[in-house]
Amino acid sequence: MTIAHPAYAQLRQVTPIAAVMLENNPGMMTLDGTNTWILRAPGREEIVVVDPGEADEDHLLRIAKVGPVALTLITHRHRDHTEGIDRFVGLTGSPVRAVLPEFRRHTDAGLPDGELIEEVGLAIRVLRTPGHTKDSTSFVIEGEGSVLTGDTILGRGTTVLDSTDGDLGDYLSSLRSLIDLGAGRTVLPGHGPDLPDLQAVAQEYLAHREERLDQVRAALEALGHDATAAQVVEHVYSDVDRKLWPVAEQSVRVQLAYLRR
Repeated sequence: MTIAHPAYAQLRQVTPIAAVMLENNPGMMTLDGTNTWILRAPGREEIVVVDPGEADEDHLLRIAKVGPVALTLITHRHRDHTEGIDRFVGLTGSPVRAVLPEFRRHTDAGLPDGELIEEVGLAIRVLRTPGHTKDSTSFVIEGEGSVLTGDTILGRGTTVLDSTDGDLGDYLSSLRSLIDLGAGRTVLPGHGPDLPDLQAVAQEYLAHREERLDQVRAALEALGHDATAAQVVEHVYSDVDRKLWPVAEQSVRVQLAYLRR
């Protein structure tokens, strides 16, 4: 029987190279939970892991048992992707590469844009995609063309931009970079199910962001240009469940910063 998303504690093969282990940490910001991606070239035992997830012992043990871990990559700094790093390194001895130095282990190597990481028969292209956070990074699996998008593009819903270091201008540029990769690439997201066509999803995301920007501009015209993020949310998101307003407010703060620049 084919395993379908969501499938906790099971290794689900998505492409010939990429499999996913879904962590059992569902929530408003994590959807069904964090996707830990496991990459393995055909005929090889060693693996590359992307985002070990939170400090969940059972989850980390399951990943460590899949195979010898040659390298761990981090898509961005949020704790649901990084909290388990030290325990995972203790279990596997894996070096960890990340944009931010505080998440690197057993290496000083960052993730420069455009680098081709060649490891255990895999070729993984680094594509910096800031916006959700400043350090957000995607990974293109060369050969099959699938793309690990972290939280830049999700398997369902839309991405919240972090109000501490997220940037809408960067995010719009990142979406255009993903669109430019071309059609037919499988999306391997940080949360939610995989999707069949990155270009189509990124175009939908871009259209949604531009629509929201127009709504925020209209709200500022109605409320005054010094309106707060909370006032804008109440005006623009009146048809959205109020429990989601605090999350929406994060994105609105980023949108206001973009417009006021």
